[in-house]
Amino acid sequence: RRDMFTRGWVEILAAEQTPKSDGWYQGTADAVRQHLDQIRRSRTRFILILAGDHLYQMDYRKFVQYHIETKADITLAVQPIEAGAASAMGILKRSESGQILSFTEKPTRDELTHLESMVGSDKPFMASMGIYVFSTDLLLDLLETPGNDFGKDLIPRTLSKHRIMGYVFDGYWADIGTIRRFYEVNLEMASLSRPFDFNRPNSVFTHPRFLPPAEVYGAQLNQVLLGDGCRLHDATISNSVIGLRNIVGPGVTIKETVTMGADYYETEADRARNKQLNLPDLGIGQGTTIEAAIIDKNARIGRNVQIRHIADRPDSENENWVARDGLVIVRNRAVVHDGTII
Repeated sequence: RRDMFTRGWVEILAAEQTPKSDGWYQGTADAVRQHLDQIRRSRTRFILILAGDHLYQMDYRKFVQYHIETKADITLAVQPIEAGAASAMGILKRSESGQILSFTEKPTRDELTHLESMVGSDKPFMASMGIYVFSTDLLLDLLETPGNDFGKDLIPRTLSKHRIMGYVFDGYWADIGTIRRFYEVNLEMASLSRPFDFNRPNSVFTHPRFLPPAEVYGAQLNQVLLGDGCRLHDATISNSVIGLRNIVGPGVTIKETVTMGADYYETEADRARNKQLNLPDLGIGQGTTIEAAIIDKNARIGRNVQIRHIADRPDSENENWVARDGLVIVRNRAVVHDGTII
């Protein structure tokens, strides 16, 4: 269920192997193709296809209404962007009436000359957001043809045959499909200038977990998103996201870090067992310093651990942590013993 107050729900259709298909998802279109039976059973007139690794706030009712009013076969959500970002995205040439005339995936600088949709604007190019409304019958027909990706295969192929419209979305939108962007956008949400106000009506909500409130004892917090059920003792935390059930010991310093929290609390018996096994307790131990890192769920970080930012840190693999894109990522359920320096 979405929440306690509405009748809507989300059904998770996981990737699976079936008698009809022994392969995992091969792309965005293939992921939908592998669930055609569920789509047919829904008997809806339209299908809204969204990306799971984007962050934005859009009223989908207006998106679908635009699709209906313009008599489109397919409607793409498009975002105006500057020339400097255009070469990394799928760029659409959009007419004044809103119809998509061409699609170029990651165009070169020379190709951009002919792809401006709003000449004279500081954001003259239209980028595909990877968000679509399809008329269901057309979608079913298209998925019977070869091609595993909407943006690279199916959409360019249909431009000359069907009416494809571009719905302009000029609000905040971030693709968080890489570790670096996931990290950067999470920290952006903790800043005073964040694009979302989480405290206003119809904002972004999480699954209700009915956890106790966060407890803060003598800690100093600046630009911090603090999850439910945390317990902070005399820590100094800045520009960070502190996830659910995080236990942070005294004298801890955390800067520019995303911690995912924990799935459970430890009991006194659990902590006694940890001591016997020479394991740190769940959470972040006394005197530890963490900078520019992502701490995955259920990590055990001991006392006086140092996780420092190193400029141009090369990628590497370790038993309990990895380095990616200049960041240290402490693995899920990792154990980092007292005094470790990373």
